[in-house]
Amino acid sequence: MVERVLLAAPRGFCAGVEMAIKALAWMVQAFKPPVYCYHEIVHNQAVVRRFEAAGVIFVDDMADVPDGSAVMLSAHGSAPEVVETAKQKGGYVVDAVCPLVTKVHHEVKTRANKGYQIVYVGHEGHEEAVGTMAVAPEAIHRVETPEEVEQLPIFDTPVAFLAQTTLSHKDWEDVLDAANQHFEHLWQPTSSDLCFATTNRQSALMKITPDCDAVVVIGSSNSSNTNALVSLAKQGGCDRVVRVNNAEELPDDLAGTIGVTAGASAPEELVTAVIERLAPTSGVTEVRVTDEDEYFPPPRNLRDLLAAVDTTANVTLGVKHPQPLNDRSIDASQVLNRLSPG
Repeated sequence: MVERVLLAAPRGFCAGVEMAIKALAWMVQAFKPPVYCYHEIVHNQAVVRRFEAAGVIFVDDMADVPDGSAVMLSAHGSAPEVVETAKQKGGYVVDAVCPLVTKVHHEVKTRANKGYQIVYVGHEGHEEAVGTMAVAPEAIHRVETPEEVEQLPIFDTPVAFLAQTTLSHKDWEDVLDAANQHFEHLWQPTSSDLCFATTNRQSALMKITPDCDAVVVIGSSNSSNTNALVSLAKQGGCDRVVRVNNAEELPDDLAGTIGVTAGASAPEELVTAVIERLAPTSGVTEVRVTDEDEYFPPPRNLRDLLAAVDTTANVTLGVKHPQPLNDRSIDASQVLNRLSPG
């Protein structure tokens, strides 16, 4: 029997995910279906399926996008050649890359142009890592572990250290320590590449983990920040850590005090359903480590398009009174719930 739930806060959607979901929802309503999206808009099964039902086609190759189509590029960031190919298709292109990923792309380009070799901490095959490495492929070296750092040569040029934004702080720190030992001088950006939202969710989880008999992490298996939460809960000493896509995947034998959190791509409705399924006899206690009020506006060209559209044309985020540019008045979970089937 589950006695109580400790609910980590912050959890779930981050500012970048909020922006990307709202932007794609706008495109679904502004253009005739299908709307194409290069890669999953965010790494969450529920979100992707909701958009597919509304007429979005997700592709992993721009060759699968017909010329003249409306296309969105995912929040994880795309390689420069992908962005250029999308533009050459002749349709309407919106790049929903998270601004924090854009910052890393800029750092890679700047350091490479200054003659640096770049040690980049990122997961093999992850869309963010693939897009970032494509910015300067001749100058970047992807690593995941301290051992891989030690296998790198000692470069004759200066060395910069950059990272995938969704890594766990501990994994990043271990590789950084190894890089500082391996290279005599190591350049780093003045502010960390790690996403503030990812760090906040990890801090909140570590706050509750010592008091939990088990931890439930809500999110998809291809979500890097979700997997980082799973890893951290295990490192924090929790005997049982379970990752689920939804409430239906919860095991039946959870008991005692259960910690609950959600990756940055997971809708709050999944959290609500998990808690209802757990049915704690002594209720839910939210443990908050910080408040988040960051806001990323939708891409400029999409805002300009919508500003030119008559508000009576139903190009809205589903609010009762059409307010196409007032996206701060509604959160992305509500947007998903109000999407019409295609």
